[in-house]
Amino acid sequence: MPAAALQLVGAALAGYLIGAIPVGVLVGRLRGVDPRDSGSGRTGTTNAIRSLGVGPAAAVAVGDIAKGLIAVGVGTAIGPEPWGAAAGAVAAVIGHVRSVFIGFGGGRGVATGAGAMVVLAPIAVAVALVELVTIIWATRLVSLASLSAATTVAIVTVALYLLGNVGPEAAVAGVLIAAIVIVAHLDNIGRLLAGSERRLGQ
Repeated sequence: MPAAALQLVGAALAGYLIGAIPVGVLVGRLRGVDPRDSGSGRTGTTNAIRSLGVGPAAAVAVGDIAKGLIAVGVGTAIGPEPWGAAAGAVAAVIGHVRSVFIGFGGGRGVATGAGAMVVLAPIAVAVALVELVTIIWATRLVSLASLSAATTVAIVTVALYLLGNVGPEAAVAGVLIAAIVIVAHLDNIGRLLAGSERRLGQ
């Protein structure tokens, strides 16, 4: 196997293992609570708010975002550049959603994806963040806001690529991460369509 291919595999593997660190479960253990035992059973920020409270959920969010940032940094170091960074980013989100450390469960990938994409396409993340906050404020539907923001990151990143502001690796990562986030929200999509999705605070 060519050296560049080995580097790419290494970047993806490292990204996956970083993303697979179950921050929500680790924070929950400090309070004697497993977020998987309540709510959606997920380990991300939204379920942490319901099962652990706002303060611990903020710690979960910071940790999950950091996983994306670190995975991109490690992918960059392993190479090959610039695709190593993109491989680390996408693999980190997969690891967060399907963590080998907790029986391939996890969160929905939004915070980890945001942490990764803020390195690869910060303008796209900034636009999506405004959208995310606006939708949550207006509807209190975190899932709807997350789906919309993930889609926006992909669209804006592709537009930035076409305009020559980011490389193709960023566009590919943005699209793949959005796809992973959307698949991780399939149960939410069903509830949104049925009008039975829980709102933040319920």
